[in-house]
Amino acid sequence: MIAATKRIALEILGWLLVLAGIAALVLPGPGLLMLFGGLAILSQQYEWAERRLDPIKFRALRGAAEGVETWPRIILSSTGALALIACGVVWIVRPDMPGWWWFSETWWLPGGLATGVTQIASGLVAIALIVYSYRRFHGKPEAVEALSAEIERADEVFHDD
Repeated sequence: MIAATKRIALEILGWLLVLAGIAALVLPGPGLLMLFGGLAILSQQYEWAERRLDPIKFRALRGAAEGVETWPRIILSSTGALALIACGVVWIVRPDMPGWWWFSETWWLPGGLATGVTQIASGLVAIALIVYSYRRFHGKPEAVEALSAEIERADEVFHDD
């Protein structure tokens, strides 16, 4: 009974992470990271998820390497993460609606506390990923080349399936 409950809970968590990861590919948040986490959990139960795990992992790492190639990218990414945290704080504080806001009051900072906390968490994750990427890839062409070779191998395996 406990094993079945654990399996169901992990499967639900895996699917939630996959769905959140897909959403975060177009919304603020670490989409590939969440997608990878969801597939990692689901790969314990499903062969199809295990086959897709490496290509997603390497695409996420490639994005991380490209994000810290130049200082303008690092500064832009860091500024975006800090802006996301600032927006989260504003959402939590929830200042009065300004006079220039011409939409309905219900459209002023919708979502409340949950939205603010999610924005702050996403910004903190983004900063952690920028630091990780910088330490692993910035100024290390050999790490990027090794990653590129792994991505090519993973693509071949993925396309053979």
